[in-house]
Amino acid sequence: MRQETPPIQVATAGEALIDMIRNPDGCFEPCIGGAVYNLTRALSRQGIGTLYLNPLSRDRFGRQLAAGLTEDGVHLARPEPVQEVTSLAVVSVDAAGQPDYAFYREGVADRATSAGQLTTACQQAHGLSLVCTGALALSPADASTYLPWLATQRDAGRVVVIDANLRPSVMPDLAAYRRHVLATLQLADVIKVSDEDLNHLDLPGTSEQEKAHHLLAHSQARFVALTCGKVGAYLLTRGGQQFHAHERHALTVVDTVGAGDCFLAGLVVSLLEQGLPANWGTGSVQAAQAQALLQNAVASASLCVQRRGCAPPLRDEVRTRVASGAISFETA
Repeated sequence: MRQETPPIQVATAGEALIDMIRNPDGCFEPCIGGAVYNLTRALSRQGIGTLYLNPLSRDRFGRQLAAGLTEDGVHLARPEPVQEVTSLAVVSVDAAGQPDYAFYREGVADRATSAGQLTTACQQAHGLSLVCTGALALSPADASTYLPWLATQRDAGRVVVIDANLRPSVMPDLAAYRRHVLATLQLADVIKVSDEDLNHLDLPGTSEQEKAHHLLAHSQARFVALTCGKVGAYLLTRGGQQFHAHERHALTVVDTVGAGDCFLAGLVVSLLEQGLPANWGTGSVQAAQAQALLQNAVASASLCVQRRGCAPPLRDEVRTRVASGAISFETA
């Protein structure tokens, strides 16, 4: 645990839950998690002052979640626990390390908030320049919480980063879910999406890159970061440039839990470290800047998948992997 925490630069809003991960023997192991929770820890572990906006439960799991955040140096906007119980996700991992989720989300602590509470916490965070959300926060059931808050943050001049990270298996009306996700992405300056997310969104195109271009063209985002598993990741800018990064050699994958969250954290860290302007991506950009974004993001995810569960890497670990030359980069 760090002795000092840096000033707040990023605020995150979304789920914090317990992943009940099924082991080969059929028993379930409780692990702290949730996409936004993982992202929050990953940002802080790479030296970014991060504020987590949602409340946590007073139950045992909630105390465990709070301890995980504070140990990693995360600031809590709602340090006092609430009565509601902690969200649960039952996770089964297949032979390829891919997780499958079932969520228990009614009457839970991380949803016990409002647009007004999120906005007030951000107003009180001096120096805040970027906000992140996504995953289960994109449920239509929580539209009244997150949409007004995101609109307020964009109006305040903060960079809005949204991770599509779809969970269609737990949404009762898939068509309504797609419409809501696409509407929410209209508020994003930066969109992170996976090839699987693009398929769930049912976007036109014969390749992941074409679908991502369509998403970018029909949004206000200045760039899209697209992850494609072993193929690596792409960065597509509104100015028409495309970049690609991938591991030069195959990794020994333990599981992919939290990989996308660590990828996004690495991207945001590099975005802030480079001090890229708010309109970066709308015009011609330097390849070296895109290289730093993608390689930092890929390195963060690669370190994660070689560990069980979501164990976000430290900044020095990511820097070392990037410096090793393990990640290839090219202008597409």
